[in-house]
Amino acid sequence: MSVTDELFHRANDLCRRRAYEQWHRGQSKQQILRSQVGFQSLPPTRPQPCRGCANYHGIAYGTSRARRSTLVCAIHPHGWQGVAGCPDWRGDEGIRG
Repeated sequence: MSVTDELFHRANDLCRRRAYEQWHRGQSKQQILRSQVGFQSLPPTRPQPCRGCANYHGIAYGTSRARRSTLVCAIHPHGWQGVAGCPDWRGDEGIRG
């Protein structure tokens, strides 16, 4: 590995660490504010049919807040919209066993 590559990797690592520290500090401040206002826990963001499902993904993708969309799962990207339970629902316990 050349000296330039090594310097780039070290600088990139430092930037990642700094970004994580800033994110963590923001999360800590939000939690303190929530507890001061009386909100001890966040409300669940999982859709009701997806609670306890091993297929749940729930990560938002997009380049800006306005264009961001949440991928609920690979089978039903926007969540199960049917009236009955999701036919692809699989409990979390099945994966760990």
